[in-house]
Amino acid sequence: MDTLRVIDIIDGTSVDGPGLRTSIYFAGCAHRCPGCHNPSTWDFDAGRDISVDQLVSHIDRNEMNVTFSGGDPIYQIEPLTVLARSIKESGKNLWCYTGFTYEELAANPVCRELLYLVDVLVDGPYIEALRDTDLLFRGSSNQRLIDLRLSSPGNIVFWHR
Repeated sequence: MDTLRVIDIIDGTSVDGPGLRTSIYFAGCAHRCPGCHNPSTWDFDAGRDISVDQLVSHIDRNEMNVTFSGGDPIYQIEPLTVLARSIKESGKNLWCYTGFTYEELAANPVCRELLYLVDVLVDGPYIEALRDTDLLFRGSSNQRLIDLRLSSPGNIVFWHR
């Protein structure tokens, strides 16, 4: 059974992408960005194990689009991809936050399938010196909102409302 280590699930949030969304905060992050607003998610053993099937049932009941956050969801790439596939099969929009860059993920064969399933990738580490509270859906100006439906390595298209 595929399981993911989850810190929290927030239903109806509007800060992790457009509209009301179900945001899943996954445990574990080795980036440990200074000034991170979620340092409690860095511990890979925090939270609890939840099966992909349980997460899919929860998401289906809410009928909202979905955001993966954390921590950094990419550290659980294999079961995360299984979950993402189910979410996309149900017709929902999917955003994913990561401290890795799009280029790093695209160069990793294990991560490529997830990139085909995610609609918008918010990439890059949080950099406290680049903090900007006026930015939409991200904390520092180096982070990008990448429209993965329109992008490819070497041709990045940014998401906009």
